[in-house]
Amino acid sequence: MRIKAEDVEKLALMSRLELTEEEKAAYTESLNASLNYLDKLTRLVTDTVEPATHVLPIVNIFREDRIETGLDQELVLANAPEVEAGSFKVPRIV
Repeated sequence: MRIKAEDVEKLALMSRLELTEEEKAAYTESLNASLNYLDKLTRLVTDTVEPATHVLPIVNIFREDRIETGLDQELVLANAPEVEAGSFKVPRIV
């Protein structure tokens, strides 16, 4: 399928674009190059290619779960502007 200058003009009109003659020619050439490339892709024989979700094999690497000591509650809350019941107190957001 070839794109003609008239097609680009129609598309520009629908898109509310003002194009110069040089821009129309450039867009026509660019769109035709894209369509030629897509045409090449449709001619590829992919019958023997297995479908793949990822190019490279994906392996999950899990670390061992370990219990570690956290920060002291008093130390964490020491610089908080407001504290209530051992937690940060923040303004109510409705």
